[in-house]
Amino acid sequence: MTDRTHRPVLRGLSALAEPSTGSPRQQTATVSTADDLADRQGYDPAFLPDFEVPLPTPVGSRADDVTPVEGSRDNRLDYTHFSIVMSRSRRLALFTALNIDGEQLRRIDRGDDHWRFDDRIPRDCQLGEALYADNPLDRGHLVRRTAPNWGDRAEQANRDTFHFTNCSPQMAGFNQQTWLGLEDYLIDHARADDQRITVFTGPVLRDSDRCYRGVQIPEAFWKVVAFVDRNGRPSASGYMIEQAEDLDRLGFMFGQYRTYQRSVARIASLVELDFGELAGFDGFSNEEHDTGARIDAVINGPEDIRL
Repeated sequence: MTDRTHRPVLRGLSALAEPSTGSPRQQTATVSTADDLADRQGYDPAFLPDFEVPLPTPVGSRADDVTPVEGSRDNRLDYTHFSIVMSRSRRLALFTALNIDGEQLRRIDRGDDHWRFDDRIPRDCQLGEALYADNPLDRGHLVRRTAPNWGDRAEQANRDTFHFTNCSPQMAGFNQQTWLGLEDYLIDHARADDQRITVFTGPVLRDSDRCYRGVQIPEAFWKVVAFVDRNGRPSASGYMIEQAEDLDRLGFMFGQYRTYQRSVARIASLVELDFGELAGFDGFSNEEHDTGARIDAVINGPEDIRL
């Protein structure tokens, strides 16, 4: 067994980080059929050692907003090492659920961006290329392209991230902000310590989100991370990124994005998802419960992240 006693809990930013130069525009999207994706097993709730993390359950208004998936009890779309539950009203993911195995992570070249519709749900339940043409909006990966690329199916996982179900409209500068550094940091943590991590990600879907080309554009995103630390203790933490309030009209000149560490319990309430007992393993959630005060910890760099 490898002695990791002197390893830091988290390392610096990952070499897996990609420059964010925006994705080339694709003229014609293709389709993945149910047969193409028939062997995908998706998210595994028993992935972490001795710490089962069930798929979040939509509650409140989101309970009736799930896009049905034939043959799936949880209405989940399974891909390689991750799954997605879609919002019927917004045609975007309610959330993504990802397993990362740091010991088996592989480098896979990005190649040509080749975005696909998923034929397991109706085409009109997915936002496609028409939203992204001739404007500064990027198809922002919710499951980061490099994150599920581990094990024997790493190349398949890489391709699976290029489904419209896995993207949300983001401004071109979004991935250059602290959010990208947070994702790099988490992946690097898994890679450096050969650790397994579970990550849930999604947009904050507000009724007040601004409309563009008939689509409401999310103004905030969230992430909840679960893992077992090197002492064998289950842990969880939550994060949100929000942009400044003053969005320009059609130009979408987004203000500076701010990244916060927030409690899992608070995120769960905001996005109407039940994370089960996960908040009980989050220090922020426990502190808020004990004090009755909300905690907003601004993240300017990796040194500000508390796990």
